[in-house]
Amino acid sequence: MKAVVYTRYGGPDVLRLTEIPTPVPGSGEILIRVHAAEATKSDCELRSLRFPVKWTVPMMRLVIGVTRPRRHVLGGYFAGEVVSVGERVTRFAPGDQVYGSAGLRLGAYGEYVVLPGDAAIAAKPRTMTYAEAAAVPLGGLNALHFMRRARIQPGEQVLINGAGGSIGAHAVQIARAMGGQVTAVDHKIKEDVVRRLGATDFLDYTAGDVTATGRRFDVIFDMVAGSPYRRLVEMLQPGGRYLNGNPRLSVLVRSVTTSRLTDKTVTVAFAPETPEALTALTEMIESGQVASIVDRVYPMAEVAAAHRRVESEQRLGAVVISLVEQ
Repeated sequence: MKAVVYTRYGGPDVLRLTEIPTPVPGSGEILIRVHAAEATKSDCELRSLRFPVKWTVPMMRLVIGVTRPRRHVLGGYFAGEVVSVGERVTRFAPGDQVYGSAGLRLGAYGEYVVLPGDAAIAAKPRTMTYAEAAAVPLGGLNALHFMRRARIQPGEQVLINGAGGSIGAHAVQIARAMGGQVTAVDHKIKEDVVRRLGATDFLDYTAGDVTATGRRFDVIFDMVAGSPYRRLVEMLQPGGRYLNGNPRLSVLVRSVTTSRLTDKTVTVAFAPETPEALTALTEMIESGQVASIVDRVYPMAEVAAAHRRVESEQRLGAVVISLVEQ
């Protein structure tokens, strides 16, 4: 099968398209023909071994390879069609259209991927193309996790810092569906996109200090590595909730003190990826509450360009790689 592989860490040019053996599913696994995979910031970080949250670097080196990557095919989020299933798999059958997460097994940059039958995979939304569906699981699963933890009530004021990214864009929609009044923070080029997704107000971080506006919020969801923790927490109303999806080590430590010694709650728990959560997202998509925004679709041969687009931070939505002939 064709696959995009990398055998050393570095820039986008370490990625190359080649032929590798097609994986074979075991008795509890499924073989999926991948139609589309999202090119994510995580893929770029794994490729380059550069992570914005520095305390994770030693751990990630141990997991993915100290000097060279152990797994040569990137791609954690995808949409495709089930080709075959192992004898112990009951959730899926050949021909099912699915989408989901490959987790740290990765592999979605290949034409075929083998995953456990109990992985975070669900039926692809009927209202979406493969490319649109591939753009959902990363942002959608993380956003749903944090918005559930936020316990947003109708009418509450919600600030989403980094609203133009994959997770932030899904959080805007889910918070809106829960009845929140959403203020989005991002670069001005992303204002039109996040307003279309449901943000009622927008703050351009390049135009001034967002924390100096004097505004107060019931919920703040922060996806920006290196953001000013203390000043953001001070923007909360009494009893407010601050959630950080990209925490520095200092935030992990300070979150305990804030939650114990003040009337504010800080959540930094990482999102589990489960079939139940993905099925919930499918229902929200098919009811019109959540949509994916695809910036560009690249063929496999242009995967390096796809990674450059992701790293440019100029994208307006998800960057997707097509693994089928156009």
